[in-house]
Amino acid sequence: MTAHTITHNRIPVLERRYTDIRAHSLQICKPLEIEDYVVQPTGDVSPPKWHLGHTTWFFETFILVPNFPGYEIFDPQYNFVFNSYYETVGARVVRTDRGNLSRPSVTEVYRYREYVDRHMQIFFQRGLPPQPVLKLLELGLNHEQQHQELLLTDIKYILGHNPLFPAYTKDINSHKEETGALEMIKVPEGVYEIGFSGDDFCFDNELGRHKLYLNAFDIASLPVTNGEYLQFIQDGGYTDFRHWHAEGWDWVKQNNTKAPLYWHFMDGEWMQYTLNGLQYVSPDEVLCHINFYEASAYAAWKGMRLPTEAEWEVASDKFEWGQRWEWTGSAYLPYPGFKKEAGAVGEYNGKFMVNQMVLRGASIATPEGHSRNTYRNFFHAKLQWQFTGIRLAK
Repeated sequence: MTAHTITHNRIPVLERRYTDIRAHSLQICKPLEIEDYVVQPTGDVSPPKWHLGHTTWFFETFILVPNFPGYEIFDPQYNFVFNSYYETVGARVVRTDRGNLSRPSVTEVYRYREYVDRHMQIFFQRGLPPQPVLKLLELGLNHEQQHQELLLTDIKYILGHNPLFPAYTKDINSHKEETGALEMIKVPEGVYEIGFSGDDFCFDNELGRHKLYLNAFDIASLPVTNGEYLQFIQDGGYTDFRHWHAEGWDWVKQNNTKAPLYWHFMDGEWMQYTLNGLQYVSPDEVLCHINFYEASAYAAWKGMRLPTEAEWEVASDKFEWGQRWEWTGSAYLPYPGFKKEAGAVGEYNGKFMVNQMVLRGASIATPEGHSRNTYRNFFHAKLQWQFTGIRLAK
């Protein structure tokens, strides 16, 4: 991953941002019980303890080790434990085995964070680092914010698959009810530009601003709600192959899927697990936790489609976004001129540009200041566990 970053950042600003962002990760974990930190119900979910260790490992490995003379690594085994997928950095625990890591303990992981944070404070006091290190620092902060979103998403999956459906907290509002009138926004044909421009931070997959031609299209002013999707379910949406991609229909049959993730039909009522616990499905709430297969099938049932990522970006200033990551009909591919950086940071985005679909926007789990309309999120078509939704186009 590379980044554009503000070159005139000064140490007090960097240190304050570092402290605030690192503290937010701990704040997310504050409602957890000690047993919650280690659970891994599925391979796509990482235990909260691992997220806390991995984001710390990033600063230790890429900032302190190469740039802090005399720095002593907290524990040599942690490179194996908390490396995620960086082949350049060495061997690592298989992702699906992260839940087997009863050790290091949660207490040790918190000690690890304190140790690295203390040395980062000393590092900041030594003066303004050179520009390449500043770029890595900015990257590390945004990397931690990415994991904050994953952390909250994974916590919801862990608690949402506990048979008792315990609430994460009563002090969070993960719901958004739509009250406005749905309109189809018309966008004329023409040549448009997409991609990041400017001097602020962005990920490398946003770079390569380029022109492209778009046919005229319409895009919905509002995302799809639970009530709208419930009509799809009641009309036999999960039992009619005609709406589905072949691969999606196979997924429905293999998993006996009948509704979005976290929806449960109990005593004649649809219920859903939320961060506040089990609640009745609110028809006016924005739909959440559906995968690309479901989003495409619903669009087909409506006689419409998903927008391309270019259409979404071009039209994004005409509607409100940010409650759900919105599936697009675009495969995750490089922009013109994309080049992977040398070394470990070059493994961040480019190696994943295969068999994944792009999502745009942000979600209620996205940290403040970590969203922009050029941000390219991406996941495999079958995944539901992120805070994902639908915006229709035609």
